[in-house]
Amino acid sequence: MTETSYRWVIVAAGGILGCIAIGCLFSLPVFIVPINEATGWSRTGISAAMTIAFISMALGSMGWGILSDRYGPRIVVLTGSVLLAASLYALGFVTSLPAFQFIYGILIGGSMAAFFAPMMATVTGWFDTHRGLAVSLVSAGMGMAPVTMSPLAAWLIANHDWRTSYQIMAVLAAVTLIPLSFFLRRPPALEATAAAAPGDLPEQHGMTAREALTSYPFIILALTNFFCCATHSGPIFHTVSYAMACGIPALTAVTIYSVEGIAGMAGRLGFGVLADRLGAKNLLAAGLLIQAFGALGYFYSTNLAAFYSVAALFGFVYAGTMPLYAVLVRENFPLRMMGTIIGGTSMAGSLGMATGPLFGGWIFDTTGNYGWLYIACFGMGIGAFLIAMMFRPFPAQRQPDAVAA
Repeated sequence: MTETSYRWVIVAAGGILGCIAIGCLFSLPVFIVPINEATGWSRTGISAAMTIAFISMALGSMGWGILSDRYGPRIVVLTGSVLLAASLYALGFVTSLPAFQFIYGILIGGSMAAFFAPMMATVTGWFDTHRGLAVSLVSAGMGMAPVTMSPLAAWLIANHDWRTSYQIMAVLAAVTLIPLSFFLRRPPALEATAAAAPGDLPEQHGMTAREALTSYPFIILALTNFFCCATHSGPIFHTVSYAMACGIPALTAVTIYSVEGIAGMAGRLGFGVLADRLGAKNLLAAGLLIQAFGALGYFYSTNLAAFYSVAALFGFVYAGTMPLYAVLVRENFPLRMMGTIIGGTSMAGSLGMATGPLFGGWIFDTTGNYGWLYIACFGMGIGAFLIAMMFRPFPAQRQPDAVAA
């Protein structure tokens, strides 16, 4: 198989790996009630495992990214796959809430970081053309998790106790993720030489990781990602509860999340195609501005039709913007440190995601409603847009002939 053809195998493997791994992590909302009823642990304590997981993802993102740059994506994703499967299986034996929070929050959350940054770094390195579409397809695979893995988790919990269900998911993760990880390979440019890769700018050839991580473009991308994720984290986690507070039945309110997920699939693909034509920076800024007003739209939603309308727009835009960070990283930093830089921006994004559950819960407990959550998210969304507008790429110069060859 030619390198041109094999790059799409990388995309397919990355999409499936992301779908199953992310699906395992986000199975927790399906399991909260059964775990609460079976153990008596508080729902707050069980839910806290997800916040811990996001923090673990943040702390692990750059570390896994650095290892990916040094040893290649295969060994990193393989290690993450083994850790994820073993941790899921171990959940079947926990007897205390702290043990559950440790395994789910620290081990499972930490293993998640082994998937996103290394896979995105690998995909961006394999593509000089259609790069936006490629990373969007991998992201779309991750977006399939609510449509595939969440229903599977619901079916398992309907037919088994929660411990057995997690162990079945562990086996599924092991037999799918471990073999798929062997399909991952370094980009050909890095396999051929440790020197500068085609597509790197001349002034990047001698750039060190420290210089990259303290550079203006990286700092702006990291701050943008943080405020971007902080903008949509609260609405993602609390809109179903907000809709129920508006009088919408629980089973119907859950479908709002489904609308967001389906719209997000379209957003990932649509933004990927547009990024290749319009440029990732301009599209990211426009998406962030629309996302801010989408968050504010929930504040004015009081009936199901309004919630569906806002969810379709919000899901389309927030999901569509996320792959653009990897595209911008590849356009501005050396290929040899893609895992490190994408890991750094992912760390910022994960910290932003960690704010939503706690911040939204605090606002509700303080004010008795979620209104100020959406106003605050609108403000953070405007902040993300303004920061993105400050992004300035490294000067675009032609490669020297020797490098281009």
